[in-house]
Formats: sequence, structure tokens, C-alpha cells
Amino acid sequence: MRSKKFLKAEQASLPWDTPGLLAGVDEAGRGPLAGPVVAAAVILDERHPIKGLADSKQLTALRRERLFDEIRAKALCCSVAQASVEEIDQLNILQATMLAMRRAVQGLRLKPGKVLVDGNRLPPLDVLAEAVVSGDALVPAISAASILAKVTRDRLLCELHQQHPEYGFDRHKGYGTAQHLRALQAHGALAVHRRSFAPVARALASTALAGEGGAH
Repeated sequence: MRSKKFLKAEQASLPWDTPGLLAGVDEAGRGPLAGPVVAAAVILDERHPIKGLADSKQLTALRRERLFDEIRAKALCCSVAQASVEEIDQLNILQATMLAMRRAVQGLRLKPGKVLVDGNRLPPLDVLAEAVVSGDALVPAISAASILAKVTRDRLLCELHQQHPEYGFDRHKGYGTAQHLRALQAHGALAVHRRSFAPVARALASTALAGEGGAH
């Protein structure tokens, strides 16, 4: 058995509390019926604080866009990653979210000593990590990650709107709003729709039934 003195000395050498090596991680897009789930990891620079960081859902779109640029300019490093619609359908949304988070952390230019993840679950990581419930409102680095993830995903959905304006992706961002459900019924599911999600599965089933009816 190791002595207390040895354990104490060993702990003193660990760099967990080294300034600048704390990464915040969050995701955007677990609930929508379409598009990838996006995660971000951010290591903030204490020498260049960013005012107004908060849960991305509590900010206006304009404020998020401005903070997005400021975070990219001032953070020590940041990384944004995705899990695709195919991965969501294959793994399930929870596991795909964990995959996107792990990719975001792995994409950081600097290796963090500790990672704080929004929520109550942790992706498999090779560094010390802690889950923080409501972390996007409590931890600045997680707030920054939530902003990067949401702005990135919203931009992807706006691009999707340019290709398929009849679905209204620029407004609902893939969430199951009444408008989106009507579009699914009227136009069917696209390749970007998550087939493992019940409303999409129902739309596909009804389209198939309509096709069979027309074949008789």
C-alpha cells in the first residue's frame, strides 16, 4: 500500500487546475427530426474574457452570431464536430451525441487537463471529465461551446433551407413543429431526416402506403 506522503506528492504534480486547460463541451440538435447533431469544445483564455456568455438558447440569434465570432477570436482553442443523420439512426441519438462530443474534444489543438460537459452524461474520453447539469448557464466554457454548436447547426439548417425551401428549415431548424410535420406529410422525408425518429417513420410509412394505393 502506498504511503499518504507519496499520494500527496503525486497529486501535487497533476495539472488539472492549470489555467487555460479547462475545456467546456456542449451540443446542439438532439431533439430535431432532421440534420446532424453538432458538438463543440472550447478552452477559453482567461487573459481575454468574453462578456455575455450564457446558455445559447437564452440569447438572440444576433447575439449568438456576435459571440460566435468573439469566441473564435479570443479562445485559446475550439473545435466543432458532428455526428451524421446516418450515425444517429444507427447508434441512437444519445450515443451519436456522445460521439460528436468526443470528436469535438479530440479536435482541440491543445489537450485539456479537465473537460466539463453539459448535462448528466459523459462521452468516453482519455482525460479527466465531469458532467455539469445546467452547465451551459453556469460554466463560461460550456456556454461558449453551446453557442458554437448552436450557431454552426443553425447555419447548416439554413443552407438546407436553400435546397429545400418547402420544409421551412430556416424557421424551425429541423424541430418537429406543426409546420415541419405538415411539410413531412405533404412532401415526404428527405435524406437529412432522422428515420429512427417516430414522426419521420410515420411520414415514410404513410408515403409508402400512398404509393401502394396508387399502384393498384
